[in-house]
Amino acid sequence: MSASDTPLIFAIPSKGRLKEQVEGWLADSGFRVEMAGGERGYAANLAGLPGATVRLLSAADIADALDAGEIHLGVTGEDLLREKGEDFDARVMMLRALGFGRADLVVATPQSWLDVDTMADLDEVAHLHHMRTGRRLRVATKYLAQTRGFFGLHGIADYRIVESGGATEGAPAAGAAEVVVDITSTGATLVANNLKILGDGVILKSQAQLTASLKADWSVGQLASVRRLLGVVEARARAKQLATLSWPAEQDDAAAGALSGLIAAGAVRRVNGLLLRTAQVGDASVALSAARVGPVTASTPDYVFEPDCPSADALAAQVG
Repeated sequence: MSASDTPLIFAIPSKGRLKEQVEGWLADSGFRVEMAGGERGYAANLAGLPGATVRLLSAADIADALDAGEIHLGVTGEDLLREKGEDFDARVMMLRALGFGRADLVVATPQSWLDVDTMADLDEVAHLHHMRTGRRLRVATKYLAQTRGFFGLHGIADYRIVESGGATEGAPAAGAAEVVVDITSTGATLVANNLKILGDGVILKSQAQLTASLKADWSVGQLASVRRLLGVVEARARAKQLATLSWPAEQDDAAAGALSGLIAAGAVRRVNGLLLRTAQVGDASVALSAARVGPVTASTPDYVFEPDCPSADALAAQVG
């Protein structure tokens, strides 16, 4: 197989809610994940995207593989990508935020610390703790790089990281740490462990990201596959925000006059119709009714394609 025939390697989560969400997102855009070797396999094909092969990995392994250039494309959490260090964007490119897999990376302290509500308060407590005991405040986390960066941003130095290998939120109760930095979707687990999130202690609002590796070897064919994927998913996302209005041909001039304001604001003329944002449909209906235009029908497109794909162009520029 020549380099130009080598398939695009696209990794998606192998299990859990995130796997279901990724497969649902792909299917909604017309790309169906077809397992190879049964439902328990770790390889698949992506119907609708020839020239691509799918690997099923853990979200953490996807971040590692992207960082190392072992895969071309993957879906994983932004929190895991940013844990690769401040220069992570020299090795990976986040192409599209997907709107699911949302979670916050936060700093949490015991609820019994009534006077600690901000990072500045935590800095004072850490300093006093060090002065009184000779030991630095312990912070339990799996997110070492982002913790160091965030604490440094707030000028906190009197602490040490305790790397967490299990349930981070249980570290204070177990006596392993005083503070935690952990990922949370609702905060309920932190509350259940008698912890509170500091008011300015949100390090990152993470979500699933469609991400490309800048360290992988890219061919023209692989870039073409990414452009096809991005073009379709962006067209699908664009369509969900738009609607098409149609009216009788003989009333086209009256309709165009009534909707001149919306057209000037970016709505696009169609033959005896208009493509506009769904939020503008109400204003359009009022204007058309006042101009005695009707009957008017509204429909939602499945896809709205544009000639350009800036994210694909940016990736191609980066990988040459």
